[in-house]
Amino acid sequence: MDLAMIGLGRMGGNMARRLLRAGFGVVGYDHSPEAVRALAAEGLAPAPSLEALRGLLPAPRTVWVMLPAGDVTEATLEELAGVLEPRDLVIDGGNAYYKDSQRRAAWLGERGLLFADVGVSGGVWGLENGYGLMFGGSPEVAARLEPVLRALAPSPGLGWVHAGPVGAGHFAKMVHNGIEYGMMQALAEGLNLLRKKREFGFDLARLTEAWRHGTVIRSWLLDLTAQYLASDQDLGDIAPVVADSGEGRWTVLEAVELGVPIPVITQSLYTRFESQDEEDYDERLLAVMRKMFGGHGVKKARD
Repeated sequence: MDLAMIGLGRMGGNMARRLLRAGFGVVGYDHSPEAVRALAAEGLAPAPSLEALRGLLPAPRTVWVMLPAGDVTEATLEELAGVLEPRDLVIDGGNAYYKDSQRRAAWLGERGLLFADVGVSGGVWGLENGYGLMFGGSPEVAARLEPVLRALAPSPGLGWVHAGPVGAGHFAKMVHNGIEYGMMQALAEGLNLLRKKREFGFDLARLTEAWRHGTVIRSWLLDLTAQYLASDQDLGDIAPVVADSGEGRWTVLEAVELGVPIPVITQSLYTRFESQDEEDYDERLLAVMRKMFGGHGVKKARD
């Protein structure tokens, strides 16, 4: 089976590699010539443009778009709509908002194109370990997509799921990432509490390594945390700033719309917002309020 991969960055590049290793013919396009050249040396067929990509694939074509959510994905899909032919399949594997996926499926469908939205998890480890995949699309699309998913997943029968119609894949991935926020926050808070209990002198590397075996909280996140703490428990070189990809925000907004309480996920998102606030204006105001009503001292920034 042949397919195209548009976007050969950290995720798309390694997904293309995994497919090549599984015997797929992969055509690749990226705005970075270096990314294309690196994969061409591993068997990828380079496409100099999206229009050229059409001639490098047999019809009906399968084109996987692995780009950041937002304008760049929208522009790429619009260009593809003018290049591809009816019955060609377009897959969006980026972290898109599910309502955008539903909208895109509708206007691509008006042009005779099929569409699938695939939530992809696995990060930089996916090349060797496989990717978790949840996708939305019609039964026809599911049949077309299954061989690709079986090759990308950790094993042919595990780690991928047809979640439902278009939009279901990105909705499932959105909630997956919201849960991830909460799990990360709980680990971080618990380990910080242990670290602050100085009298016991906890070795967080040894403790997290022990937790990895036989405990209720063992997980891949714990594995990765223990791995890092084994080399650095102080974290002195790490800035206390945690970015959010946008999916946590979408999860909270959807919960508000549905009236579903998700306090852990919501608070973990707010904690990330707080870490990104370089002014810390609200904390400064709190210090001033304590001074005004109670005469408490205020620590100056230079201190």
